[in-house]
Amino acid sequence: MTLSTESLPRRSRLSALLDHFATVEDPRDVRRILHPLPEILLLVVCATIADCDDYEDIAAWGTAHLAFLRRFLPYNHGVPGERWLTILMNRINPALFAAAFEGWVRESWPERAELVAIDGKTSRRSHDRAAGGAPLHLVSAFATTARLVLAAEAVPDKASELAAIPPLLARLGAEGGLKGALVSIDAIATNAEIARAIAAQGADWLLAVKANQPTLRAEVEAAFAALAPAQTHIAHDKGHGRIEARHTAVLHDTGWLEGQRRFPGEMRLPGAACLIRATTEVEAAGRKRRETRYFLSSRMLSAEAAAEAVRGHWAIENRLHWVLDVTFKDDQSRLRKGHGARNMATVRHFALNLVRAAKDRRSLKSRRKLAGWDTAYLQAILSTNAA
Repeated sequence: MTLSTESLPRRSRLSALLDHFATVEDPRDVRRILHPLPEILLLVVCATIADCDDYEDIAAWGTAHLAFLRRFLPYNHGVPGERWLTILMNRINPALFAAAFEGWVRESWPERAELVAIDGKTSRRSHDRAAGGAPLHLVSAFATTARLVLAAEAVPDKASELAAIPPLLARLGAEGGLKGALVSIDAIATNAEIARAIAAQGADWLLAVKANQPTLRAEVEAAFAALAPAQTHIAHDKGHGRIEARHTAVLHDTGWLEGQRRFPGEMRLPGAACLIRATTEVEAAGRKRRETRYFLSSRMLSAEAAAEAVRGHWAIENRLHWVLDVTFKDDQSRLRKGHGARNMATVRHFALNLVRAAKDRRSLKSRRKLAGWDTAYLQAILSTNAA
């Protein structure tokens, strides 16, 4: 009998972290190991939390804070230098490491996510021009309400994001992990196959309609032009020198999306329950800008719920991708050999979830800097109890 994470007693996220590190297979000859793998992984996660963004800084931080690290693991031979960190992080199986991350998230944040945004991001300097290697491109799943990274899947070389989405959904949906959630994806995934994959996990979908689907977009626009919306919702924001008004309208007449195709390749999405039109008007510095976007959903959403879901989808850009680039310097990473880029992306996900869980009003940047200066603060970040 397998116990679900919900039935397990709660413990600190650090304790769970060390247990999940122990599940990652060590690629080295056991006769030559001076630095056990859990010690290496704890070092890179702690140093990344503490504002270190490359192996040189991580090794230096570990040497300076060896007494702190020994509170949790022996470190009988100290910490490895930059060269050995590079070699080892290049060799760790990224799928096993990512699975350890996902298991840790499930245990530490056992509540099911209500809104899950899926989107891709490229680590732009991870390309290897000499070897013809493309940069790392990850499709990530982000719980927008909890502001939590749930999982990520690397896009295979010479493939599109579509190749990474079904396996990501399957892992997220294991043990009912997506049951009852609303999963949002950008227009690249607006097709019947992805919609069925989401529904198969017991979740609803929210899919964007953009210019890359001109016929579908024209039909959705025509539907809003011909019919009165079932509901509308208006919200206003003011700050930072700008005024923003968001108008959301919902139509529940979706039967035409399930009809017969009139020509080969025409988009059909069985199970669609509502159409959404989201119009944003922004006034800043005396200029006005207006943008209208369209979405389809399998959930019968009210206008207010649709507005929340649409806005939540774009949170993955501001609260995940932007944070990784600006706060964790993901785009500046030049890791190009072996599995280093993929494994350090997972390290940054570990670090981001822990830093974001801190119970104070500091910015993420300030939390990282303070964790580097004050080991008591770092230990507080590591030792918070699971939700």
